[in-house]
Amino acid sequence: MTDTSLPGGAVNAVTRVGATVRRPLPPRAGYIHDLLTFLAQQGWDGAPRPLGVDEHGRQVLTYLPGHVAWAPGQLAAVISDASLSRVAGLVRQLHDLTAGTHLAGGCEVVCHNDLAPKNTVYRDLGAGMRPVAFIDWDLAGPGERIHDVAHVCWQFVGLGPAVAAPSEAARRIGLIRDAYGLRRDAPLIETVLWWQDRCWRGIEAGARAGDPAARRLRDAGAVDEVRASQQWVCDHREQLT
Repeated sequence: MTDTSLPGGAVNAVTRVGATVRRPLPPRAGYIHDLLTFLAQQGWDGAPRPLGVDEHGRQVLTYLPGHVAWAPGQLAAVISDASLSRVAGLVRQLHDLTAGTHLAGGCEVVCHNDLAPKNTVYRDLGAGMRPVAFIDWDLAGPGERIHDVAHVCWQFVGLGPAVAAPSEAARRIGLIRDAYGLRRDAPLIETVLWWQDRCWRGIEAGARAGDPAARRLRDAGAVDEVRASQQWVCDHREQLT
């Protein structure tokens, strides 16, 4: 079978070979393999199944058919309230499955840590496109529930200068929070700001250290983009909260 490049990878070159996906082995490959194996054993369909390593040293995963929302412009169903609620529900399922396990270490749960439309598979479930699974688990690890929920708010609501109405963004943040079941006084906006600060500083540090992927992201303007989004959230913090 031949390799077919899959679109949307900003850091890794990802290809499809038949019913499998091949991608560079992540730094914490053993942990990621154990996590995905555990999720498969629980019967959870929200993540690909690990299939080992191929002859080229690449991670092999099951291919999840559907629409990956990696492009900026998306169908209305992808960004609908119903899709946001379902994303929050999938995150809750992941967290509840991993809470109290050895994979969570001393933290509340295992977090995906990179939840975004570009890492989400959508399928038409009869009422338009809805999220069914998450991909790109390289950054997954022990964390707190609010970490993933805040990342969902940032990425799925698109918090930043492109938001036309902060009040509408606040409504959608509330929808995500309630669909997940997070308490209403949880410091979501502060955690979004923490993520944004961590993100641009991490790209800068990686680029200075010579990491090729970080350099590509910095050269593509990712640092400036994230810093602008962070400033926008700061400027509208009270309304968003």
